[in-house]
Amino acid sequence: MKKIWVGFIGVVILSFIVLIWVGTEIYQKQPPIPRFVKVRNTKEVVFTKEDIQIGQNVWESIGGMEVGSIWGHGSYVAPDWSADWIHKEALYLLNYWSERDFKKAYDFLNEEEKAALKARLIKEVKTNTYDEESKTIVISEERLRAIQENSKYYAAIFSEGHEKYAIPKRALIDKDKLAKLNAFLFWTSWAASTNRIGKEYTYTSNWPHEPLINNTITPDSQIWSGVSIILLILFIGILSYYYIRNHEKGEAVVKPSADPLLNLTMFSSQRAVLKYFFVISLLIVLQVVLGIITVHYTVEGQGFFGFDLAAFLPYSVTRTWHTQLAVFWIAATWLATGLFLAPMISGREMKYQIGGINFLFGALLVIVLGSMLGEWLGIHQFLDLTTNFFFGHQGYEYMDLGRFWQLLLAVGLILWMVMVGRHVWYGIKKNEDAKHLLIILLISVMAIGMFFFSGLMYGENSTLPVINYWRWWLVHLWVEGFFEVFATVIIAYIFSRMKIISIKTAGKASIASATIFLAGGIIGTLHHLYYSGTPVQAIALGATFSALEVVPLTLMGFEIRENWNLLKRHKWVQRYKWPIYFFISVAFWNMLGAGVFGFLINPPIALYYIQGLNTTAVHAHTALFGVYGMLGMGFILICLRFYSNKLWNEKLIKNSFWLLNIGLILMVLLSLLPIGIIQAYTSITKGYSFARDAALLYSPTVQTLKWLRIIGDVVFSIGIVYFCWFVVVLTLNSLSLKRKK
Repeated sequence: MKKIWVGFIGVVILSFIVLIWVGTEIYQKQPPIPRFVKVRNTKEVVFTKEDIQIGQNVWESIGGMEVGSIWGHGSYVAPDWSADWIHKEALYLLNYWSERDFKKAYDFLNEEEKAALKARLIKEVKTNTYDEESKTIVISEERLRAIQENSKYYAAIFSEGHEKYAIPKRALIDKDKLAKLNAFLFWTSWAASTNRIGKEYTYTSNWPHEPLINNTITPDSQIWSGVSIILLILFIGILSYYYIRNHEKGEAVVKPSADPLLNLTMFSSQRAVLKYFFVISLLIVLQVVLGIITVHYTVEGQGFFGFDLAAFLPYSVTRTWHTQLAVFWIAATWLATGLFLAPMISGREMKYQIGGINFLFGALLVIVLGSMLGEWLGIHQFLDLTTNFFFGHQGYEYMDLGRFWQLLLAVGLILWMVMVGRHVWYGIKKNEDAKHLLIILLISVMAIGMFFFSGLMYGENSTLPVINYWRWWLVHLWVEGFFEVFATVIIAYIFSRMKIISIKTAGKASIASATIFLAGGIIGTLHHLYYSGTPVQAIALGATFSALEVVPLTLMGFEIRENWNLLKRHKWVQRYKWPIYFFISVAFWNMLGAGVFGFLINPPIALYYIQGLNTTAVHAHTALFGVYGMLGMGFILICLRFYSNKLWNEKLIKNSFWLLNIGLILMVLLSLLPIGIIQAYTSITKGYSFARDAALLYSPTVQTLKWLRIIGDVVFSIGIVYFCWFVVVLTLNSLSLKRKK
């Protein structure tokens, strides 16, 4: 065990050293925000640093990443504003020069004339005119005209609305805010189109793909993509060999002939946790309803079957709530599972545990409802920019809630960490055999409590690269890293209590699994940051280590087989059939959603072309719900199974299970994936802005594929209703029981 612990500790320490080092590089090498943007040979100031910073806050207040995207990060209906600005600015300059020099539009020039103007455009746009001493960017008169033209265009979109972008009328009507929003959009496009000083690529490593200005994939992205694929194949072979050689070497355990947990004593605090499952079911239903409305906005951008819903609940609000509620209910499920299992680990009821559970429950309701109200007020421009940051909409996907609500949630997580951690600590002291398993569980509990604070490491006026860096610490490390370790250990603990595996084997396997997850996962955080104004180290390290994240997912087929054999081997295990079925489903979606669809967009050479397209939505739905959602549902079922000995309505949960999985598959195969493939082809052959353009997304083929999604959505939604009804009824029945110690 000592070697395994040394390996785990070494991996974690070295990985965080690397991740933090890259973070310091991001701070130092991020695109500069100029003090002034001036017109060459004049004193005219186009934008100031304050304009750009306030413009970023304005963008955040209207929904930020929930209204189109910046540098590929955000939603899918409206354009990527930085890519769109670059393309429109390039077209304006080409046509301006063409009319001035040749008296005809650019499209009517011969190839030689086009080549000459394109060369001029590349020099105009790519040349870095930022002066470090004066902190000033200098632009030409022609580019000023292009900026003014773009500014009028985007001001009209946000003030008058744009149905095909799902932007309602009067989304932003303050002229000063519109002007500053345009300053921010210009800066993001400048960073994505201007070469770093002394380099042949832009601050975003030539993202987006834009042939007009010769923004094409860099050699670094190509080389490190190849390296990542080679390493993936190599480590799949190594891990497969290790697995086949060692997976049967665990400590032998006498398999019980009857359920060892059948008459498990329940504690009062566990009964207090049951209400979480009731509320979580309501949150799941609400999230799905909001998802239905959100996806309908992709075919009817300002209404819902003719009803003017956008005036009250625009796309930016429904998508914010849809994605945020997903994180809320999944995280709440896992946290409730920790609270439920804690007394089983310690074997005793701790002082103030019930009070703490009830307090956290109330805090959960306040945070969910309060943050949703704040986001609605922020997007509708009822809050000033600073108030919006603290109580409204921060503008960053999965971290949309205001800073005040974030702080409340952080306090709640610390309380949860203490409440669960003290039970685990007591279990470590009293149970020598379970010590190693419980230590890794305690580490994951502490990490969940502490790493949420990474989302508080940026401020109201922090720059986009810095915010994205810390945002992915939270989304990737907190959710995909330490929550995954927590889930692995919890399942291992449950199976050890069921006497299916020995407690020592469970501990050894959990530490080894955590080491493998985190070896790729910690540094692999950088694969979200390839083209986010980050230095090339993010591409090299992100591509290399994120490929290793996929390695353990390739062995999920073995896990599916073993869980399936478990059901067939012991009759008493049938009592846990449906929780185990959900765990089997998690393994399947881990392999397909996180593994296959995740690696589809993981190598830099792939993400360069398809970041922010529907291929991202494929991975998001199959990994977030398929893995973490299904796991949360499995946790709910296992807790309810432990609590009650009553017979279950097998038909209800059976229908739910199959409808959820079939619906998710249909949603992806009939709609999201085909649209993503069409967009990817367009991005590769024509340019990224074309892949996000309304002309493509509202083409007959894509519109048909959008409507086909109804099939999968309906099947999936019925499965959700079945599951939530099952849980609500079972929870109410369980609450009526008087099973107290």
